[in-house]
Amino acid sequence: MKTVTLAFTGASGLPYGMRLLDCLLQSGQRVHLVYSQAAQIVAKQELDFTLPNRAADAQQMLSEHIGKFSGELEVFGIQDWYAPMASGSNPGDAMVVCPCTMGTLGKIAGGISDDLISRAADVMLKEKRTLILVPREMPFSAIHLDNMLRLSHAGAVIMPPNPGFYHHPLSVQDIVDFVVARILDHLGIAQTLIGKWGEK
Repeated sequence: MKTVTLAFTGASGLPYGMRLLDCLLQSGQRVHLVYSQAAQIVAKQELDFTLPNRAADAQQMLSEHIGKFSGELEVFGIQDWYAPMASGSNPGDAMVVCPCTMGTLGKIAGGISDDLISRAADVMLKEKRTLILVPREMPFSAIHLDNMLRLSHAGAVIMPPNPGFYHHPLSVQDIVDFVVARILDHLGIAQTLIGKWGEK
């Protein structure tokens, strides 16, 4: 079982994050989830459901939404400085920010740790653990690109949700699954969403 911190921010693309949460829990991983207030707005807009303000309420709601799973889910508030991933003494195995706003990406690139998401990402970088950022923006400005390059040099994986089409997707879900599969591959977690290139 791996411990993965998963963060939702206010960029469009929450279906990627929710599908990733589902896959991580179904595959038996421990997920520490944190989300921003803007992510709550996106959840309502894109998925027509409400992410509660209280972490305990969110944990119950998401557990019911996903259904039976073999992993573990714990939800933390964005200002919960006692959360495990806020310290290098207990960082977990990896972190994914999916979707990732340019504001969040910029804070992480600048070392600004003013909430649990940016602090946890800072911990991942300093402890040299896997940090995957899924920036959903188009087009990228020069500032965005500079920040992504800076983070790449620092050890982060920059993974914009750009789906391939060689697997002949038939639905939006197929496109979402392509991106989530690539994230799971980088986490070292087995997935059956999309076949490997060159394999039947």
